[in-house]
Amino acid sequence: MPDFQNTLDFARAQDASDPLRAFRDEFHFPQKDGQPVIYFTGNSLGLQPKGAAAALKQELDDWATFGVEGHMKAKHPWYSYHEELTAMTARLIGAKESEVVVMNQLTSNLHFLMVSFYQPNGKRRKILTEQRPFPSDTYAFASQISFHGGDSDKDLIEVQPRAGEYTLRTEDIIARINELGDELALVCFGGVNFYTGQAFDMAAITKAAHAVGAYAGYDLAHAAGNLHLKLHEWNADFAAWCTYKYLNSGPGSVAGAVA
Repeated sequence: MPDFQNTLDFARAQDASDPLRAFRDEFHFPQKDGQPVIYFTGNSLGLQPKGAAAALKQELDDWATFGVEGHMKAKHPWYSYHEELTAMTARLIGAKESEVVVMNQLTSNLHFLMVSFYQPNGKRRKILTEQRPFPSDTYAFASQISFHGGDSDKDLIEVQPRAGEYTLRTEDIIARINELGDELALVCFGGVNFYTGQAFDMAAITKAAHAVGAYAGYDLAHAAGNLHLKLHEWNADFAAWCTYKYLNSGPGSVAGAVA
C-alpha cells in the first residue's frame, strides 16, 4: 500500500483502485443539494441496498398469496429462514455452521448467551469490559449481576485508557485480566468500541481470559461486516451482533449469535 497522504487526490486514487469499488453502486445514498452524501454512519445504520425493496415485496407477496402457509411455501420459507442464512453467517464471522444462529435482537441474544456463560460462583463473580461499552451492554451486564445476587458497582469492571490516551492498550487489558484472576467470571468486550472506533485484539483477550479460568464473549455490533473475524480460530466462547449496521439489513432486522 502506498504511503498515506492526507489529500483528496490520494483518497480518490485509492477509491479508483479498490477492487470492491463497484459495490458502491449497489446502495442508495441520501442526497444533499442534489449530490450524494459521503456516508460515514454505517456504524449506526447501513445504507439501503437497492435490492431491499424487491426483497421486501417478495415477502409481502408470499404473505398475500399463502397466508400462514408461507411458513413452508414462501420463496424463502419463514419457518426455516435462519437455515438459509447459516452458511454465509458462519463465513462472515469465522465460525463453523454448527456454531451460529440468526435470531432475535442483539441485546436479547446477549442476555441468552450470558445465561449460559456468566456463571458466578464463590469469589469468581466479576465481569470485565472496556470503558464506555455500548450503553445497552452495560445495562445487560448489570442486570445479569443483579439477577445472580451481585453488586454491579463492585462486580462490573471497566478497563480505562492510560492518562492522556483515548484507546486501550492490549497489554493493559491483559494485565487487568491477570490482576482479577480467579475473581473473574466473564470478559465481554465489543469487537469494536462504538465510541472510539478501536478494534480489540480478540484472540489475545480470549487467550488471557481462558488462562485465568474466565469465559470470553463479544458484542460484534460494530465488528460484523466491518472486520475480518475468526471467532472459531480465536476460540471465543460466544458473541452476538446485529445486522442493520455494517451488514446493511435495515432497522429492526434479525440479529445473530455464536457459541
